[in-house]
Amino acid sequence: MGLGLRETKKLRTQREIWEAAIRMFVERDFDNVSVAEIAAAVQVSRKTVFNYFATKEDIVLTPMEEHVADSAVVVRERAPGETAVAALRRDYLDRLTRRDASVGLSDAPHTLAVMRLILSTPALQVRAFSFHERAQELLTRELAVQSGRDDVTARVAAAQIVSTRAALTSENLRRLLAGEPADAVYPDAVADAERAFDLLEHGLGDYCG
Repeated sequence: MGLGLRETKKLRTQREIWEAAIRMFVERDFDNVSVAEIAAAVQVSRKTVFNYFATKEDIVLTPMEEHVADSAVVVRERAPGETAVAALRRDYLDRLTRRDASVGLSDAPHTLAVMRLILSTPALQVRAFSFHERAQELLTRELAVQSGRDDVTARVAAAQIVSTRAALTSENLRRLLAGEPADAVYPDAVADAERAFDLLEHGLGDYCG
């Protein structure tokens, strides 16, 4: 069933707010733009902006926050008999193939603009790091459920997995921000991911099998 008129309008308004805010943040820096100015640019009230985004930081980071549970979901929905690491490897490589922003391989101009904005704004960096911690927490819980052991092993495994993904993604993004196109980075990104997941497989291969 498709979205109704009201839901479609809400999504359009949210998108318009996001696009206007990103444009203004890029032009004038995050700290120099007020929510009231964003609202005026979209011709909505300040209250309306906050109805869609709880804070000014959320305007920038909501797309990133949507991926916080990705690893936990992949482990939970993996095929019967597939290990956690194998499922996460498969998912990561698939995202690379799709040039997904969540693995740092989207060179779409608006994606790169947002990432430059985050990396140049301390308040946004702090919030982005909190997503890393949240992703690790969610994965820890899922691994504990799947393994039947709610102990330190789940935390250790989650820390290794989330940190590995973050390191790979950061390298992909570094190269894109330096001006390399995603298609040129892709072969190395795949090779790097295979090596990294091989390391995880060696230590975690039978975990959650």
